[in-house]
Amino acid sequence: MDRIRDIFHTRESTAPVDYTPLEPENGEPDEADAGYDPPSMTSSAVLLSPRGNKTFSGAQQMSWFDYSVFLVLGVAMLWAWNCFLAAAAYFQMRFKDNKAILDTFQSSIMTVSTGATLITTLTLSYLQKSAHYPRRIIIALIINSVVFILFALSTVSFTDISAGVYLAFTLLMVLGTAVSAGFFQNGLFAYVGCFDPIYTQGVMSGQGVAGVLPSIAQMVAVLAIPPKSPESQGDKTASASPKSAFVYFLTATAVSCVALFLFFILVSRHKERFHRSNHRSADEPEANEPKEILSLLDLIKRLPLPAYTIFFNFALTMVFPVFTQATLSVNPPSSSVLSRPEVFIPFSFLIWNTGDLIGRVICGFPRIACTNPTTLAIAATVRVVYIPLYWLGNIKGRGAKVQSDFFYELVQFTFGLTNGYVGSNTMMLGPQLVPEEESAAAGGFMGLCLVAGLAVGSAASFLLSV
Repeated sequence: MDRIRDIFHTRESTAPVDYTPLEPENGEPDEADAGYDPPSMTSSAVLLSPRGNKTFSGAQQMSWFDYSVFLVLGVAMLWAWNCFLAAAAYFQMRFKDNKAILDTFQSSIMTVSTGATLITTLTLSYLQKSAHYPRRIIIALIINSVVFILFALSTVSFTDISAGVYLAFTLLMVLGTAVSAGFFQNGLFAYVGCFDPIYTQGVMSGQGVAGVLPSIAQMVAVLAIPPKSPESQGDKTASASPKSAFVYFLTATAVSCVALFLFFILVSRHKERFHRSNHRSADEPEANEPKEILSLLDLIKRLPLPAYTIFFNFALTMVFPVFTQATLSVNPPSSSVLSRPEVFIPFSFLIWNTGDLIGRVICGFPRIACTNPTTLAIAATVRVVYIPLYWLGNIKGRGAKVQSDFFYELVQFTFGLTNGYVGSNTMMLGPQLVPEEESAAAGGFMGLCLVAGLAVGSAASFLLSV
């Protein structure tokens, strides 16, 4: 309990100090790390750093424990989002009696989620003076835990309520996770931005894992509880077992709780480092001189290409959930288990997210990673060619222009691969293009651009009539 109180306790200072690095200025290990000698490896993924005053070399050591915690935090950050996407078949069952809701619920969920996350992130970006990033991360994890407990209970209670009422409840829960995501995005990317870039790659890889695991969990839940009759195999809503949905959403609660526990340990390991950098003593030179707070316009001017790249990359990516939840196998549902819509849809999400995860992971290898902002911006723009490729699939059973599930899944895989590769490289690069004392501001700004891209992409998804 003392550690928890330490996290929520903010020491008084003579002047606000904003976005200061978490590392001690003398480069010596702090007391929190004393006596601890974790397994390490060379952080070779960032041998050449664009930042002039912070160069990484082969001698730079990485803590596997810290990396693992950041990876788990990345998982928790996007687990809620991917739960809503991968549970498309379950929501289709709950909304089957209302065609208008059935046709638009996916876009409604995405718009509410990304819109609220963007507003929350923008608000937090203007509250730099009072920023306490570990606290924001903890608040996010607590909110997620509560929301998914309520969601799990909703799958076995009040199952006879109308589609409209359940949509209102769903959007309210989505709003809760969106506010949580805003705290998470702002807090975690600013916090990890003050560590070595390899830890940012850990967060991005964790987000990729968050896309893969919910899809697997959904498929397992569906296959573990088969349809009651052979005829139901052709019904897209046959997967909507209250038991499978209950387990599915309860898993999201467990993920948030585990991440919260590990984060307490991480913060306790770096507690002294955090307090020294954010609460300088009065006799230090900078104690009486508050640091300049960077405006969003300043950050845009300093990081124009990374800002565009991350924004456009994720805005474009938001077309994939709209097509994926509406595209069916070209084979009859009775031909195989995989052809059943309730299995094929989460399987397609799994393929996309697997590509996304691979794209994020390979950024940790220096020979594959890209550190050229112009190249990344071009790569993000070229991804627009995937939109017409999606139209070639079997959308809502109307027939496919290319009669091949393999072709469709190849499109899914490569679209995910390019998203993960471009996004992860850009997120790692952003904080390295500014002075070290501005790395937290840059990290938070890159997270804001990511959320803005998701919000715009979600709103634009309404224009796609599939």
